Amino acid sequence: MNFLDIPKRTRGDRVFGLTSIADFGIPIGQLRDFLEDYCHYIDIAKLGVGSAYITPNIADKVKLYKDYGIKVYCGGTLFEKSYYQGKLKEYKIFLQKLGIEWIEVSNGTLDIPLEERIKIIREIKQEFYVLGEVGSKKQNYEMSPNKWVLEMNALLDAGCKYVITEGRDSGTAGIYNQNGEVKKLILMELAKKIDINRIIFEAPTSKQQMFFINTFGPNVNLGNVKIQDVLLLETERVGLRSDTFFMIPEPSKI
Repeated sequence: MNFLDIPKRTRGDRVFGLTSIADFGIPIGQLRDFLEDYCHYIDIAKLGVGSAYITPNIADKVKLYKDYGIKVYCGGTLFEKSYYQGKLKEYKIFLQKLGIEWIEVSNGTLDIPLEERIKIIREIKQEFYVLGEVGSKKQNYEMSPNKWVLEMNALLDAGCKYVITEGRDSGTAGIYNQNGEVKKLILMELAKKIDINRIIFEAPTSKQQMFFINTFGPNVNLGNVKIQDVLLLETERVGLRSDTFFMIPEPSKI
């Protein structure tokens, strides 16, 4: 029974309003139980850091996600490790054998020049859907708002389907300061100069998720969400939590 007036959510095979979870080793039995109840609230699953490389049942896990209509990709750390060791060809074969169609190109740990990342994206976009991540995992690393905009637009122009703002699973790097607060000057520039529907904001904490929902509305793309939090996040998106109770879907309130 639907009797409340709540913000409208995108549905089905969403292209925005995405919830991307971070899987850092969820046991497959537990994962199956979560997906049985909450798969409709999950669009993307990131196999966090380099965990996919050593997960014993990785093929079964990838298949389970895909059976529930959830897109799967490996964390950027595995891409960077493969790049560092000159093994990108082997990495692509690894993904293809698992049936993974999405790949993240990042420079969170390594300092891979933008021109090099663009070259890689242009080469692999024929084989994979590409996600480009911007920002460093180092807490003391600073990028100007203009550089964030430049890199994101360049990655989108090169062929990325979405760009991700680095936030780490701790929410204390990249788009955030060491206290977990959003760097608003950067966000203001991104909101003015990039299509927000093509940005996935890593937001591992409820406070950060509610900030983006109250700023950009219920259909903002959010990543690094814990699977046990997906139902709570959906209540936040549709104004069923105190912090988003009076939310009016607006493009921006920065």
